[in-house]
Amino acid sequence: QVQLVESGGGLVQPGGSLRLSCAASGFAFSTSPMTWVRQPPGKELEWVSSIGRGGSTTSRDSVKGRFSISRDNAKNTVYLQMNSLKPEDTAVYYCVKGWDFAPRGQGTQVTVSS
Repeated sequence: QVQLVESGGGLVQPGGSLRLSCAASGFAFSTSPMTWVRQPPGKELEWVSSIGRGGSTTSRDSVKGRFSISRDNAKNTVYLQMNSLKPEDTAVYYCVKGWDFAPRGQGTQVTVSS
């Protein structure tokens, strides 16, 4: 079955960087679009960024120029490089198989605070 395991979250100061990873298994990763979504505290899930099987990317306006999604099909892994982090980026981050909000992994907590 589909398995998605996120890692790389943590506590970082505003302006800092983190790189999230998502190890995928149980499906044909190289042919699947992949997405990162997040859930800020007390709020609903929101889409962050997606990458197509051909490598095309798209991101929400609030993270453009700061976040970058990428994939390594040889490692069945999708990444989210997050730079210039802001307190409003604080959330649990999930990777998703496909373009929607599910199926997704267990998430990794990102906290941006001084």
